[in-house]
Amino acid sequence: MNNSTNNQHSQQFPFGASLALLIPMLSAIVAITPLAIDMYLPAMATLATSFNTDITLVQQSLSLYLGGYSLGMLCFGPLADRFGRKRLVIIGLVGFMLASLGLAFVTTIESFLALRFIQAFIGAAATVVVPGYIKELYGKNTAKGMSYVSLIMMLAPLIAPSIGSLILELGDWHLIFFILAFYALILLILVSFKLNMPSDKDSTSRSQQTFFGAYATVFTKKGVKFNIASGVLTSFAFFCYLTASPFVYMEVFGLDKSVFAILFSINVGALMLANVVNSRIVGRYGSKRMLKVATFFGAIAGIALLTVNLLGLSYLFTVIMLLPLMACLGVMSVNADAIVLMKFQKETGTATAVIGTLRFGFGALAGPLLALFYTGTAVPFSALMLSAVILVGLCQFLSRHEPSITAD
Repeated sequence: MNNSTNNQHSQQFPFGASLALLIPMLSAIVAITPLAIDMYLPAMATLATSFNTDITLVQQSLSLYLGGYSLGMLCFGPLADRFGRKRLVIIGLVGFMLASLGLAFVTTIESFLALRFIQAFIGAAATVVVPGYIKELYGKNTAKGMSYVSLIMMLAPLIAPSIGSLILELGDWHLIFFILAFYALILLILVSFKLNMPSDKDSTSRSQQTFFGAYATVFTKKGVKFNIASGVLTSFAFFCYLTASPFVYMEVFGLDKSVFAILFSINVGALMLANVVNSRIVGRYGSKRMLKVATFFGAIAGIALLTVNLLGLSYLFTVIMLLPLMACLGVMSVNADAIVLMKFQKETGTATAVIGTLRFGFGALAGPLLALFYTGTAVPFSALMLSAVILVGLCQFLSRHEPSITAD
């Protein structure tokens, strides 16, 4: 599809479904990950009782899921570039559906842990291709499409625990995995009939690189490394917030769970609002400028956040400073990813796999680093978030001196 077609914003595409269906469908595919992670969280104690084991062992299923998902992205990213995206989406959804059904029938913790890993691994085949589809749809306005997807999929982790709790009111924990399987089935039907992009039929648009050759192409592409690092550091800052916010709000500031839930939702709302704003103006200013401006204001918000906590001010000041910081992180994330994707014509799946795996890997460091610098205050998490934003700024400065082959 040429750029003129990419840049059209009409509601109907000549090759398939309307944009009003494609974007929610692609977002729903990506959302299987946060749904699979968060929907079963309220059932952890019930699972431990059902399997006659300790809850800490059940909690290991979360780490196994993240590990399986990262490994799945690494495996399926290059395969999607070589063999086509739709084929990988179907494989991923079928595998996710079958693994979810299997999880609904397991009777031992060992089987549960094994199937959670398989569920994540095979599900990655469906999600790793979505940024490539977004690039195909939006062309030079890829950041706009990424903003829409991020906006919709952010709802998943917000509502998933509540959905899980509601399901437990209606039935037992098995029902959670039946519903996940049904969700995958609905997506599979939609994808089979409504997802018909030009790249799915045009084999000339696919990469001819070998598995390792595709990764070599991504890692050696000029003008990419510092932007990948920018996206990874942005995610690290978000994981710092995600990991530390329960402790900061409830232990440091002494707020109850209901207030914490409201404040957490408000912060995520800032991320969502930022994606709405970015989708409206990124076409005018470009991803590079949006990333730089968001990093600048994010650094100011980060400095303010660290200052109010060094001074030991009320939690309200922390909330107020977090709002612009989280908004800036949202803008930084989608634009850093868009810049990277625009550098590749045929290796978008591999690039997505690299970004996703590094993000999960560095995000996992947030917990240990927060524990290492523990002081019983909100200062460590504020300092780590600020450090990540400053490092993004450094990456952007260095990227100016790195030659670029493909303009974004």
